Amino acid sequence: MGSVNLVYFAWVRERIGRGEETLELPEHVVTAGDLLTHLKTLGEEYETALEHENVIRVAINQEHVDHHETIAGAREIAIFPPMTGG
Repeated sequence: MGSVNLVYFAWVRERIGRGEETLELPEHVVTAGDLLTHLKTLGEEYETALEHENVIRVAINQEHVDHHETIAGAREIAIFPPMTGG
């Protein structure tokens, strides 16, 4: 897929230890869910931040997407925990 800019928010950012980064993604990473699975292989801090990946929310180019949706053509992918409050 090439490189993509990733932005992390709230406790995902705190656990990973950075607010954003640009990563080269392998060809097998084609959906938002694939991306989360791949990120968990990058180190303990990623694994901890994304261990409950079913609650992690993903936005591609500032638009929320389901984990099964493709990330092809993404310029920016934001990863964040569920919103709290009412």
